[in-house]
Amino acid sequence: MFKLQANPIKNFRGLKSGFLYSLMVGLIPFICGSLQITSAHAAEPLKIGLVLPMTGPFSAYGKQIEHGARLYLAEHGDTFSGRKVELIIRDDTGVAPEISKRVAQEMVVNDKVELLAGFGLTPSAFAVAPIATQAKIPMIVMNAATSSITTQSNYILRVSHTLPQITAPIASWAAKNKIKRVFTLVADFGPGHDAENQFKKTFTALGGEIVGEVRTPVKNPDFAPFLQRIRDAKPEAVFLFVPPGDQTVAFMKGFVERGLDKANIRIIATGDLTEEDVLDSLGSGAAGIVNSLQYAEVHPSPENKAYVAAYYKSYPKDRPNYMSVSGYDGMQLIAKTLEKTGGQTGGDVFMAAAKGLSWVSPRGPISIDPQTRDIIQTIYIRKVQNVSGKWQNVEFESVPNFKDPGKEAN
Repeated sequence: MFKLQANPIKNFRGLKSGFLYSLMVGLIPFICGSLQITSAHAAEPLKIGLVLPMTGPFSAYGKQIEHGARLYLAEHGDTFSGRKVELIIRDDTGVAPEISKRVAQEMVVNDKVELLAGFGLTPSAFAVAPIATQAKIPMIVMNAATSSITTQSNYILRVSHTLPQITAPIASWAAKNKIKRVFTLVADFGPGHDAENQFKKTFTALGGEIVGEVRTPVKNPDFAPFLQRIRDAKPEAVFLFVPPGDQTVAFMKGFVERGLDKANIRIIATGDLTEEDVLDSLGSGAAGIVNSLQYAEVHPSPENKAYVAAYYKSYPKDRPNYMSVSGYDGMQLIAKTLEKTGGQTGGDVFMAAAKGLSWVSPRGPISIDPQTRDIIQTIYIRKVQNVSGKWQNVEFESVPNFKDPGKEAN
């Protein structure tokens, strides 16, 4: 039992035998117990569940996001606000929403994770959104890019990008640089639809003409018939969005084999087409492609130079790309939010603290839109060039503080 020694309470005349004295003495064990509980909670590990494609055709997404997340943790002693961080990673294999939902449920119920994060593709994020709502668990999207994802739950935040956000700038650039006729080719799922709709909206509003459009299967498309349709339409450029990786390589190979490059048809694209993980495979075939994205390995800032150096030190066989930076910034968002909440992760408290946060990322200044819970950031127009023997996306224009135009339209 708590034993009172000589203490200041006895010095208050008239309180010793009064109601106030009794009340204060009675509260002392409760206060001490509360402090012990708070201290114990602060010492508990912070379990963060990452739902990622670690195998299958999109495994590079999971690898890059994990790399970025672990890099930030390593730089901060694996500890946020006095709590040791434990990452629990589950493989959803890619476009398999039923698996994404199952592994997220298992992490919430069995592993007792306090935060969910990752989500390489849109179907995964859509599938898990109801779980975040029901459990009131914050969900940090680190790649999935359909604009409407954050509208699926009040507990979703995004640190990556949306397809409209990176598409509108390249559409504006094309129209302003005398490209008048464009054929659009996009993957047939949410992000592709977003990219197609935004490109058409922005490009035609500036006087451009869409001379053809096609949506390709998300898994294992045969690009040959689509490439022929592009050639027959005789556009000045093709606007392209397909999931980065093997599909990018396959499209570019077919583009050259069918002579579209020699037919003076240019490629303009969202920058995930030429992200660093595939640039080495594309080689000179990607030279001159103009694209738009929020991050490039050669982004000229001190924060990025430090990030790239640290990344190569930890992962010398890989190149840092925009997905790795989203993993890094996802951890940074969590850390900064917990600084405001004193280590608390309760859904409503966490979300209130995260809204409006801003910091300088390796990609540049970023912030969380307090209205949409989506990211506000600079989008860069880049051109693929050879820099000191390595193919890079070299930034030459920027659109600062750019919000998701997909939500502005809603």
